[in-house]
Amino acid sequence: MAAPRLLAQAGATPTHHGAIVGHGEFRYRVDKLWCQADKAKHPVKDCHEMVQSADGRLFLITNLKQNNVLVFDVAGKVLDAWTLGLSAGHGLTLHREADGTEYLYLTDNSGRVIKATLDGKAVLELPHAQKCGAYSDKEPYSPTETAIAPSGDIYVADGYGSQYVLRFDKSGKYLSKFGGKSTQPTNPGKFMQAHGVAIDTRGPEPLLVCTERVRNEFNWFNLEGKHVRGVYLHGAYVSRPVIAGKHLYSGVCFGAKLDDTRMWQGRGFVTILDEHDRVVSNPGGQEPKYVDGRLQLMLQDQPVFNNCHDVCVDTRGDLYVCQWASGNVYPYKLHRLV
Repeated sequence: MAAPRLLAQAGATPTHHGAIVGHGEFRYRVDKLWCQADKAKHPVKDCHEMVQSADGRLFLITNLKQNNVLVFDVAGKVLDAWTLGLSAGHGLTLHREADGTEYLYLTDNSGRVIKATLDGKAVLELPHAQKCGAYSDKEPYSPTETAIAPSGDIYVADGYGSQYVLRFDKSGKYLSKFGGKSTQPTNPGKFMQAHGVAIDTRGPEPLLVCTERVRNEFNWFNLEGKHVRGVYLHGAYVSRPVIAGKHLYSGVCFGAKLDDTRMWQGRGFVTILDEHDRVVSNPGGQEPKYVDGRLQLMLQDQPVFNNCHDVCVDTRGDLYVCQWASGNVYPYKLHRLV
């Protein structure tokens, strides 16, 4: 196996390139030079989310119309690029159907959710929430993420709109919704910012795990929308949940300060939770600490990242961190230390 590319030309090494981050069994070497994209040919603004297909390719969604999706190999080489003309590409979910065929679900903040083949052919578009009976014409709709249940039902998080999670069947027919906007500090089942969703199959039955970013929470629901449990991550304004093996990974988009726990840009890191909802590592952040079973305030430790919008976990356990509003940077790779 080739060694990670952790060397650069003299004078060109980015700050914190090669740094060791993380804790316990989840420690990583930072590779800021992983991406080999030509900025002139494949520019990015915000790298929102990334997923890996069964053949090992990595798919990245950006919010530039000319290249909604960039496709990489694990060494950082661009293999393909395509667009569906989305003006605000945000969410990217990969789903493998019963026959083994994989599809991407692209979510655009302007109100579009499209199912596409891996080479960029659209095969289904969900109806707008105001057109299918889910919303009135006065309720804003700005979806951020999707999750696909084992049944094929599609869950859409309206994280920048009216804060519902909408449910559609696999053909795109609207079925139901749950949640809605909350202004309460604690209000299980309602959201201030339902930013991300994922299907969690680690337990006896599949659950839908939803990000409540403004309240530093993940909340789990059954597939009918009934609240099951939640976990509070003090100081971590988390993005979407990513389930890999027995763990949940998430990019912390905004962080806190020791004397001010409001949302602060430029203080992101990655957080990793085990199957008992306990934080076991914070790459780029301080080591998680529990006192009397209570998680203490989590803060950025090393300024490796600015605003972590997503983390992709590959088959080797390496991570790829996508960032929002961070100077048009491509994803960084974190090589896991074993």
